[in-house]
Amino acid sequence: MMGRLLLVLLSCLLMAPAQAHKSSDSYLVLTVNGANVEGQWDIALRDLDAALGLDADGNGELTWDEVRGRHQAIAAYALSRLELGSGGHRCPLTAGAQLVDDHTDGAYTVLRFHGACAEAVDKLDVHYRLLFDIDPQHRGLLRLRAADGTDSATAVLGPDNARQTFALAGGGRLAQFGSYVRTGVWHIWIGFDHILFLLSLLLPAVLVWRERQWQPVATFRAAATDVLKIVTAFTVAHSVTLTLATLGLVALPSRWVESAIAASVVVAALNNLRPVVAGRRWVAAFLFGLIHGFGFASVLADLGLARDTLVLALVGFNVGVEAGQVAIVALFLPLAFAVRGSAFYRKGVLFGGSLLIALLALLWFVQRAFDL
Repeated sequence: MMGRLLLVLLSCLLMAPAQAHKSSDSYLVLTVNGANVEGQWDIALRDLDAALGLDADGNGELTWDEVRGRHQAIAAYALSRLELGSGGHRCPLTAGAQLVDDHTDGAYTVLRFHGACAEAVDKLDVHYRLLFDIDPQHRGLLRLRAADGTDSATAVLGPDNARQTFALAGGGRLAQFGSYVRTGVWHIWIGFDHILFLLSLLLPAVLVWRERQWQPVATFRAAATDVLKIVTAFTVAHSVTLTLATLGLVALPSRWVESAIAASVVVAALNNLRPVVAGRRWVAAFLFGLIHGFGFASVLADLGLARDTLVLALVGFNVGVEAGQVAIVALFLPLAFAVRGSAFYRKGVLFGGSLLIALLALLWFVQRAFDL
């Protein structure tokens, strides 16, 4: 029974989409001033191309003329998938100017719009459904701001929570902190490369390399101690680079970072097949965790957070990432320990799972490194 549960868990992770690039996100900033809502919506041009076919000549490259010629269609498409309301009444939306801006993962259209509510807004209803019909993994990252420029709330909008209501006061710093925690949890759960890297390090935690083969670890405490070292090393490392990158002290090209993250997954998985580092995997977790931190930072960087919320965002997001990791460990470790002595675990889960992870991560690396 334990073996079946473990196999289901591993299969679910390995059935994740072989997405080469950063997950599909849009960035929605709403500023409320009395009965007026000013919006700025950054949407990836690659996503709009998939939905609207912006590449008129079909050469695989979007030009400014191609994008500009479809501004009306872009505005109509986007605003038909966003509803704002207050006090039970909708706030009609009117499209404004459009620009193009670069994020860490490519070019985005910047759509500005205006919402006119019937009365001054104290609670804003948001119904978001952009791209859900063609990409269920798409998420909208929302910042709600008051007229004085202070952040009232942040949220991740997806198919399972497309309708949300936000108090303009935001509930203070505690509520903002909670929203950043939720963003961190969600990011680790949809960050399949981060999960598979962690899983590659966890798979041998219930075994020990002895006499040129993997053998069952003696006690659960020994396995848990090994996992604690790995998770702690990974946490410390990615916290350092997450902080440096978010504060703008260190910046690396997104393509390099995403390629290096994929490479780290390949190396960690192959090490399970022919161990080079068997007893001190926490060292690998630390070194590669430095790279993964830059990947985490891209989410906060693209949100364009105000300087006075950076510390709150960093701490909250990091807590969320750790909570997401702990949930994965708590689910995986007891199951793995229960079947650690079986050939099913050593050959099917450890060997077979690591091989599949390595092949999937190698595909990611090739796509990311060569921008395929």
